[in-house]
Amino acid sequence: MNLPHSSGCTTASASRDASLARPSPYRWVILIACWLSFTLTSIDRSTWGPASVFVGDGLGVPIASLGVFATAYYIGYVISNALGGLGVDRYGPRIVLTTSLTGAGVFMTVFGSTPSATVGIAVQAVVGLFAGADYSAGVRLISSWFPSRRLGLPMGIFTTATSLGTAIANAVVPALIAWHGWGTSYHVFGVLSIVVAVPLFLLVRNQPDAMTARPVSGGAEKDTDPVTGAVRSGSRGRLDFGGIARNRDYVLVCVTGFCGFWGLYGFITWANALMIRGHDMSPGTAGLVVSVFAITAVVAKPVIGYVTDRFCGGARKIPTIAILGVFALALMWFGQLSTPTAFILLSPLLGAAAYGWTPLIVALVPRLVPSSVTGTASGIANAIWQLGSVLVPLAVGAVFSATDSFDAAFVTLAIGPVLAILVIAPVRAGGARRTRDDHPRSGAEKTSPVA
Repeated sequence: MNLPHSSGCTTASASRDASLARPSPYRWVILIACWLSFTLTSIDRSTWGPASVFVGDGLGVPIASLGVFATAYYIGYVISNALGGLGVDRYGPRIVLTTSLTGAGVFMTVFGSTPSATVGIAVQAVVGLFAGADYSAGVRLISSWFPSRRLGLPMGIFTTATSLGTAIANAVVPALIAWHGWGTSYHVFGVLSIVVAVPLFLLVRNQPDAMTARPVSGGAEKDTDPVTGAVRSGSRGRLDFGGIARNRDYVLVCVTGFCGFWGLYGFITWANALMIRGHDMSPGTAGLVVSVFAITAVVAKPVIGYVTDRFCGGARKIPTIAILGVFALALMWFGQLSTPTAFILLSPLLGAAAYGWTPLIVALVPRLVPSSVTGTASGIANAIWQLGSVLVPLAVGAVFSATDSFDAAFVTLAIGPVLAILVIAPVRAGGARRTRDDHPRSGAEKTSPVA
């Protein structure tokens, strides 16, 4: 008599577990929200490029000193990346995401009315201090809502924000300046950031209902696997900084990103000047080359993420090595070119390789650390990566000044991805953490590959 009842319960339980194991369609709303926030803070950051000369004229700052504003911003940005992840893991990604966007918007607006260079430099540092925090919030949200073996595509879409931010700022800011002065561009994007932050706060949920924290013995709250019921590290667990520092694979990925960004941001910073000075190319043609380079990234990032999800089983290391190899070769090849046509033809390949590896290592970080420190680990990693963009302009400038060689400058850039390949090669394929999406419906536990 009990058999039908028992079977019915089993069937209902199995159906419920299967339902919980399936990713929620709401994950796409979360991805759009994270992407939109990251795009707006990227526009906020990129507004300085086309506005800088006009800001200098308005505040009486010589061109040679304009770099101080950018340096102040990036100091705040790196600090924010390093510390913002702590806030993500302590207070939740929704709070940090919307606070980051709101704060950046408020101080963008303040900068648009800054009365002096001294105040402006300080305000730029505060803008960076807010803007950098939404990266780790976005990574934690996306890694919470998407299966870990399917993070390539969403991270590819998420990281298009940096490329789009640069493109949008360079397209819109000059028109705003021509219309009503440089301050208007900061007012417009500042207010837009504040306005968008409000619906994002109401819309975003930190994690799927199936992964909400449940009480366990001792009163602590930890994440519970929706299929097996096993306790996982929760967002309110104690942050293990020592564990992060001792995580060899995570440290290697941090160094890998530093070396990779050495080549990427070194090219962005110096390509125009090197082509103009090294080959007497017109500024318009040099700008076209860099524009094609950047636009390619908008397509390359999600495509490469999708391909690795679909055909590589979520593997990250081997595709990253392959793309970094193409990147290094393309940089050295670029250094051998001499005609505008050749530069333009090579720029799409260089852009795809320069940016294509970035969503892969962004997606790799959450696989190497417990879920309780995803925000912290992602923020610290990005802070280390950004240091590459701070140091490489100085190195390339020194090499070009000493040698007056276009080729030597690009060999210096290529050293970065070459070292990145050597650093990521020892990352262990078995080092991935177990995640809820790696469970089959039977409830047996599997470990996802990293390589």
